[in-house]
Amino acid sequence: MVLYTKEALLFENYVVLLTVMRSTSLFNIIYIYEAQLEPMMLSEPTDCFPDRERCCVHYERPMMQIFSLKLASVSINTSSVELYGYIAVRDYVDSLLNYIVNRSRDDPIIAQQGSFIEMTGPKRGIAMNSPVLVEFDMRIKTGEKEEDDLTLIDGATDYCDLTIPSVSFTHRIHGNCGAVDITLARVYNAVEATIDVLVLKVQNGFNLSLSSFVFVGGSDQEIPLFRGTTAESCGLRRCVIAVKMDTWMQLKFKVGQNGSKNDHLERSCYFKANIHGCACQQIMLQHAALSVKVTWSTVPV
Repeated sequence: MVLYTKEALLFENYVVLLTVMRSTSLFNIIYIYEAQLEPMMLSEPTDCFPDRERCCVHYERPMMQIFSLKLASVSINTSSVELYGYIAVRDYVDSLLNYIVNRSRDDPIIAQQGSFIEMTGPKRGIAMNSPVLVEFDMRIKTGEKEEDDLTLIDGATDYCDLTIPSVSFTHRIHGNCGAVDITLARVYNAVEATIDVLVLKVQNGFNLSLSSFVFVGGSDQEIPLFRGTTAESCGLRRCVIAVKMDTWMQLKFKVGQNGSKNDHLERSCYFKANIHGCACQQIMLQHAALSVKVTWSTVPV
């Protein structure tokens, strides 16, 4: 992996074609558009052979899974900081920005040194048949004007040499005013899991925490998906993760009453990775009823 600054990447009329090891993909970072392709593109294909259950047309592929982002250090002496900006990936599927974090200055993330940075992506699964570029520009809000803000991290790094199969590791990205730890893995023989959770019934507001556990490197690895308060029936933010084929994905729900630190329930449901299709489960709790749908797909070529 190599870390690039924006100044090193931008040249020749601000257009760069970055070619990295073993890759025929071209990342054109002047195009700052969001990736348009949606998840679940091959969940219900029409060209399976001999049929959908025994399909030999679509198959699992290497995918990148980002498990967490953490504010490793910050140079200013304060108990918490307000972060905004973006962290995104570019893969060979369309080379556009697939956001992992994307927050405006008016809606910053409140973080402390050592705390996790909430991820809101990716929008779709991250293909890793060839190198993946992780691009970032995160800033620290310090005053009334944007020009007074500090740069936390700014640049890009490519991951092209992850030869150890399915072992998660942490890479520290250093910046002008701090550092961010990104924990990730290249998951071989993976499929895309799209998780949709509906809160069907609510008895008063409650705290909800959702994590996914996937089998990577010989053990289950946790991916924080959602943490917040829910007071009415709604759908949670859609989550997309990579799951190794022929393994089980666990979704763990922690539910507690508002204002209570000790009164909480834990429930889990399990879904086995598949090439196509979907599976649904319902979870009945004291405070709410939840509906969980997981849609399986391979990533497009």
